Amino acid sequence: MTIAVGDKLPDLKLKERTPDGPAEISTEDLFKGKRVVLFAVPGAFTPTCSLNHLPGYLENRDAILAKGVDDIAVVAVNDHHVMGAWANSTGGAGKLRFLADWDAGFTKALGMEVDLSAGTLGLRSKRYSMLVEDGVVKSLNVEESPGQATVSGAAAMIEQL
Repeated sequence: MTIAVGDKLPDLKLKERTPDGPAEISTEDLFKGKRVVLFAVPGAFTPTCSLNHLPGYLENRDAILAKGVDDIAVVAVNDHHVMGAWANSTGGAGKLRFLADWDAGFTKALGMEVDLSAGTLGLRSKRYSMLVEDGVVKSLNVEESPGQATVSGAAAMIEQL
C-alpha cells in the first residue's frame, strides 16, 4: 500500500550523521508537533538528485521556512556516512536534514520502493516530496520518471505551501 494524503506516517527509525557521530531518530520525533517538508531521492550523489532536486531545496530553503515550515529533510536509501558526505559536499550540512534509510524500511513502509537494479542501483526510493504536519501527510508529489524533479521539486512545494 502506498502512503496517501491524510495518512499518518509510520513510526520507524532513520539515521543521520551528527558532529557526535551517527544518531538514530524516530519518525515520531522528527514530525511530532512540526510542519516538515520531506523529499526523497533515489540516491545521494546521483545526477538528478545532486544537480537538480537537492539544489532547488537548498536555494529555496529560506522561502520554504518563511511559509511556516519548521524543518526540511531529504531521505535516501543510503547509509548515514554517504548522506553525511553528500550534505558536506553540497553545502547542505546544517541547512537541511540528511536522513539515511539504510535498510529501506521507511521507504518500504510508505510503498515508495522502486527496483533500479537495471541501472545498478538496487532497491531505492521513488522520487517524491511531501508536506507533513504533526506526522500526517498533507500533500504528496510523486515523480512519474525518476530522472525528473519537477512535481517533487522545491518550486512545486512552495506553491503548495
